[in-house]
Amino acid sequence: LEGVDDLPAVVRDFAPGPDARLGVLVDHLVPGSKESRIAAQVTDAHVLVVGHPYIDVWEAVKPSSVGIRAWPSVPRGQDWKTGVCEALGWPENTGAAWQHILSRVNSYKDLEPALL
Repeated sequence: LEGVDDLPAVVRDFAPGPDARLGVLVDHLVPGSKESRIAAQVTDAHVLVVGHPYIDVWEAVKPSSVGIRAWPSVPRGQDWKTGVCEALGWPENTGAAWQHILSRVNSYKDLEPALL
């Protein structure tokens, strides 16, 4: 999706139905958030929108699994992934960072319980 902002249009274009159901996982799906307001616009019975409370799914990986003490705090308004890479001294290639994080996840035990 490249973000949830266009979710209603993406769902409309997908044209869900009994033979074409759609599931969407949304980052930071918490009451009152922009994400929750956008997700609430999707009311099709053949679409399931679920979410987690993290700013990004990266944050749902336990820091210890990645070899860090904690996920860094990134100032509001700054891109979270870029800020994390910068704070951890990682190259600003967020795709490579995700591959690194993902390579450290071996089971559900490497994930925060709220994601599960």
